[in-house]
Amino acid sequence: MRKFFLASTLLLGAPLTAIAADGMSYTYVEGGWNQLQISSNALDDPKADGGYIRGSFAIAEQVNVFGGWSRVSDTSHYAYSSVKTTLEQPHLGIGYHMPLSERLDFTADIAWNRRTGKSEVQFDGETYRSRTSVNTAVGNFGVRGKPSARTEAWLKAGYMDGNNHFDGTWTGTVGGQVSFNRTWGVVAEGQFYDDFAEYRVGVRASF
Repeated sequence: MRKFFLASTLLLGAPLTAIAADGMSYTYVEGGWNQLQISSNALDDPKADGGYIRGSFAIAEQVNVFGGWSRVSDTSHYAYSSVKTTLEQPHLGIGYHMPLSERLDFTADIAWNRRTGKSEVQFDGETYRSRTSVNTAVGNFGVRGKPSARTEAWLKAGYMDGNNHFDGTWTGTVGGQVSFNRTWGVVAEGQFYDDFAEYRVGVRASF
């Protein structure tokens, strides 16, 4: 199992003079590109690209609900066949945040995630399809802060577990946002667990 080291001092080391008047929003919609990478010598470290959409809505001063959906796919071509692999992941959860300072929050969340893998093999004029799904639950805690008036950053550590088809594993997430104005910003995020890495780059509208 891969261990993750998250350097939270990146958020704490910035000077306290540049405080954004509008603070951080927990109500937003976001979408963009994502990529799944698998660290496996036997599989030649495969990658799959796709898109995602997600959002969050503050239902109380310190509580928000969130959800989203992502899809990645990859096609491998061989001399007499091709294999297309697709992974879809909807998720739904609830989060809590507590201010530690004027521009740093403690965050915690728990979410349900359904991972559905599909494969389509074309060989000798025939198509063979298979599908498998697993439900997982993941809990995270971390920090979210504003290093400057137009930037945000967040760090999270958590644990993910599922049924008999998914062994529990620790997870780590690091991300950030550069804001153009009160509403629009560009987001980049990486999530790491076991031999997997997921990367996202998207546009966020905050309200």
